[in-house]
Amino acid sequence: MPAALSSTPTAADTIGDRASYRALTRPRGAHHIEVLDQRALPHAIVKTKIASADAAAIAIRKMLVRGAPLIGAVGAYGLALALDRDAGDHELARAHTALDATRPTAVNLRWALDRVRDAVAALPIAERAEAAWREADAICAEDVAINHAIGVHGLAMLRELAGRRPGPLKVMTHCNAGALATCGWGTATAPLFLAHAEGMPLHVWVSETRPRLQGASLTAWELHERGIPHTVFVDSASGLLMRRGDVDVVLVGADRVARNGDVCNKIGTYDKALAAKDNGVPFYVAVPSPTIDWALGSGEGIPIESRSADEVLTVLGRDHYGHATSVALAPEGTRAVNFAFDVTPARLVDGLLTERGLARDAQALSAMFPERADGRG
Repeated sequence: MPAALSSTPTAADTIGDRASYRALTRPRGAHHIEVLDQRALPHAIVKTKIASADAAAIAIRKMLVRGAPLIGAVGAYGLALALDRDAGDHELARAHTALDATRPTAVNLRWALDRVRDAVAALPIAERAEAAWREADAICAEDVAINHAIGVHGLAMLRELAGRRPGPLKVMTHCNAGALATCGWGTATAPLFLAHAEGMPLHVWVSETRPRLQGASLTAWELHERGIPHTVFVDSASGLLMRRGDVDVVLVGADRVARNGDVCNKIGTYDKALAAKDNGVPFYVAVPSPTIDWALGSGEGIPIESRSADEVLTVLGRDHYGHATSVALAPEGTRAVNFAFDVTPARLVDGLLTERGLARDAQALSAMFPERADGRG
């Protein structure tokens, strides 16, 4: 039987996120963390204990956890777990390198690992492990607060859009930028959760997001859990939906944003941005500041992860008896290419929604974060 969800309080509870699920928890005082195995959703709720740096690396690489902010937090805790075992300089460097190698595209992982390493490097070895746990806790709590702030700014944007037309506001999403991808609230979903909570009529178009179906399996599950009306559609129908006038706004998350405003996100985001531009549909990206790579001038320098062909050639589903099973989609021996991300040029993005407000372009984004925009952030 699937494990029950943890009821351990987190920072999310202090600002009103009363969801019944958490992607990541650290039981009070424990030197381990617990995560939801997102590969099992929506068919089962499986909680996994992570008690070593190696287990944290496996969880990230095998996508038990995914989503740029959540990967960063799990990486930070992984470094703390490594220092529990050996807090010397060699182990600090080894664990940092091993965890950083697990997923190359999202910048949050390197940012979080660097932050923990820098917080402990000058300390006596005996003090490093506890300091690392404190820093990882801080990263997790700050992520929740950042996402809530994105939600508040995004809610204002949604109110303005909703005021222009009768009926429910029709929002298109891609992949999963929800609470499951973060430590709480989510990025692109935070405005939706707040809007629904205040009674705004919404309808969310959920892109299934091939090949891992993270829209159909994760975003749809989150919206169902909160009672938000939604419809799943095949990725290739996004242009038709926009052309028909069925979409008022596209709101997606990001795995890395370059200094010029180019956005790297789950494969298929670029297609939606092109369709949105052609049909006059506003296209916004929810971006917590740790996802901005200030040292990178444009999206051309972002490494694009290529994953296993099995993700394209097979699919996990549930049969009529309720059993989860993996089935093949193509003839045996078929080859497949599986790029996990694409880059959407800044010219196709109407605004970057951050914890400090909505930036309409790269210049506004730099002005919004003057302490980081020099490329050292």
